[in-house]
Amino acid sequence: MKTLVRGKSVHFDDRYLHVELEDERIISTPISWYKELQSASLFQLGRYNFICQGTGIEWPDIDYHLSIESMLFSSVAEKAA
Repeated sequence: MKTLVRGKSVHFDDRYLHVELEDERIISTPISWYKELQSASLFQLGRYNFICQGTGIEWPDIDYHLSIESMLFSSVAEKAA
């Protein structure tokens, strides 16, 4: 049985999106991979919700959704395409 990867908290710095998981791991991916997030205000970035039983993140102010699992398995080549 596949274990769900669930988020606990989200934060940003000037280069990365960081998601802390329920199991205490932290996933970090370049903010440049997410143009919608990169152009959002700090206020908009701070207004997120976990969706889909904690496996996704939604930023309703900018109508953007992100799968936490996609952060784990995405590559630079996929983002650049």
